[in-house]
Amino acid sequence: NPEAGVATTDLYGNCTLRHSGTSAAAPEAAGVFALALEANPGLTWRDLQHLTVLTSKRNQLHDEVHKWRRNGVGLEFNHLFGYGVLDAGSMVKMAREWKTVPERFHCIGGSIQEPRKIPPDGKLVLTLTTDACEGKENFVRYLEHVQAVITVNSTRRGDLNINMTSPMGTKSILLSRRPRDDDSKVGFDKWPFMTTHTWGEDPRGTWVLEIGFVGNMPQKGVLKEWTLMLHGTQSAPY
Repeated sequence: NPEAGVATTDLYGNCTLRHSGTSAAAPEAAGVFALALEANPGLTWRDLQHLTVLTSKRNQLHDEVHKWRRNGVGLEFNHLFGYGVLDAGSMVKMAREWKTVPERFHCIGGSIQEPRKIPPDGKLVLTLTTDACEGKENFVRYLEHVQAVITVNSTRRGDLNINMTSPMGTKSILLSRRPRDDDSKVGFDKWPFMTTHTWGEDPRGTWVLEIGFVGNMPQKGVLKEWTLMLHGTQSAPY
C-alpha cells in the first residue's frame, strides 16, 4: 500500500500516520541494530554489515525493471532493495553466536588514467585485470566494499550511465540517468562510486566498466580516470 506509513509523533504537538521513506526506515534500522548490539555488545560496524547481508529477506519486494539477482557467492541482491528487508529476529539470533570478522585490508586493484572519449551512442567499455594484491600483505580475497574512483566530464552529466561488472559476473549499477542534473562544467572529479553487491566474492580477474549516455539529445564526454579500490578480508569471514 503506497499510502502506508508509520504512526509516530509529528511537528507542533501533532501525530501522523504517514511517516515514510528513508526518514522512517533509518530509525527502524537503528532499532534493529540496537537489538543486535544488545544481544552481542562486541559487534563492530563491519559485523553489523555482514549480519545485514546474511539475514535480510527478499519477502515480497519486486520491481519490473530491477530484478533480483544472485552474486558470485549466491547472495541475492537487488539494485533498489539491496539485500532485502531487515529481519530483527534472525539478526539477533545470529548476533548471539557471532564471531568478529577478520581484519579488513585495502588494495588498489588497478587504474586507467589515459583520457577516453565516451561515444554519443553506444558505450565506452574498459577492462582492468587485477590480482587483488595477491602475495602482498594487503591481499584481498573476500570482498566487502568496492569503490570505482572516477573522473569524467560531459556535456550533460545527468545523462551519464555507469555500470561495473566483477570477475564473477556481478553487474552493479553505479550511476543511472538523472533528468534534473544538467551540469556541463564540473563533472565528477575523483568521485568514489561504491557497490556492496559483490560482497563475499573473489576480486581476482577482469573487471569491466561500461559508461555511456542515456537521454534524448546526443552528448559528448571524456573519462579521465577509473581506479578500482578493493576492501575486504584475506581469510573467510565465516
